Amino acid sequence: MSTQNAQMMIDRLAAAMNDHDLEALADCFDENVASDQPVHPARSFTGRAQIRKNWAQIFGGVPNLRAELVRSIADGDTAWAEWDWSGTRADGTPHRLRGVTILGIRGDRAAWVRFYMEPVEQGGATIDGAVRSSVAPGVRS
Repeated sequence: MSTQNAQMMIDRLAAAMNDHDLEALADCFDENVASDQPVHPARSFTGRAQIRKNWAQIFGGVPNLRAELVRSIADGDTAWAEWDWSGTRADGTPHRLRGVTILGIRGDRAAWVRFYMEPVEQGGATIDGAVRSSVAPGVRS
């Protein structure tokens, strides 16, 4: 697959998210896509059906979701995308995730994805406190 085709797939995925087009979004993924969440390994799964189920919940729970493709790059059959997803949940609270997805493209679909999206923390520890708590978890920041 060419780098250009991989980039076109990322653009197609962004458009499907912003159009809230569940079928177009699901069609970006292979039937047996392997989805890995390295920071949360218990959340890993296989299959387009779970992608569809996840995104049906997301579109229903965040009816005005917007997916900003901050930057992306493709190299052969691998595409990296940095995202900023925002909106308002059905209950009126803000929804914001930022992070990166890495996709392995086969044909015109993702055969695998590594998902590094996390909620944006409002407030929280400074960098000094965060580093300290990561190496000495019992120490408060």
